[in-house]
Amino acid sequence: MQGYFEVGIFQPNNDPNIGVLWRSAYQLGAAGIFTIGGRSRRMHTDVFHSAYHIPLRHYQTFEDFLVARPEGARLVGIEMGGQPLSQFVHPAQAIYLLGSETNGLPSRILSACNAVIALEAVQRASYNVATAGSIVLYHRQFLQQSYPRKENPEDFKNP
Repeated sequence: MQGYFEVGIFQPNNDPNIGVLWRSAYQLGAAGIFTIGGRSRRMHTDVFHSAYHIPLRHYQTFEDFLVARPEGARLVGIEMGGQPLSQFVHPAQAIYLLGSETNGLPSRILSACNAVIALEAVQRASYNVATAGSIVLYHRQFLQQSYPRKENPEDFKNP
């Protein structure tokens, strides 16, 4: 799939998760990663030195993020209760946003998303934030390409 995508975490509370997500984002072709709220440092879990390949940006507030959001990129929230990932068709231009493991994404942010997706599970659909982001990016880059479907505009809303 051609296009542009990034992934980020709203109010992350675990620096190693940012490092793992950064590494996965680099491996799976993301243009960059970001955090909203909080602060993070260089990650020891990043053995590929992803910082030399794709950027990590920090936004103090969700509003700061919205101002910097690439034009035309759809905001896709990743949260329990959303549309099942297996049924989701990724847009060509996407920004994926995860919430912290403690609090998830607040309702005000979910309502600003163009789509909200959820990961299915055999047991309980609750994943580590870096794992959840990595699964979504893998689905975008490899699984959707293997089983392509057309994007349905009704899957996305305009907040």
